[in-house]
Amino acid sequence: MLSVPDQHVSATVDVRPWPARKEAAILAHRSQVERERPLPGILSQLPEEVRHHIIGTEYYTRISLAHSPGLTQLAT
Repeated sequence: MLSVPDQHVSATVDVRPWPARKEAAILAHRSQVERERPLPGILSQLPEEVRHHIIGTEYYTRISLAHSPGLTQLAT
């Protein structure tokens, strides 16, 4: 699966209270679920307990545009 190194993760969110909602949103993308390789397809083949463990935490990386190399500020 595609991911980023742990050191790039700047925030995690516990979404374990909402596995049914998150799973429904993932599975709503039928064209992705039917394919074997994308994450929705992989998740749909796993046992529920494993699936809920995997989707129970969301990981985010803060991107600061102000400090990106080569970024030019627009004049206001």
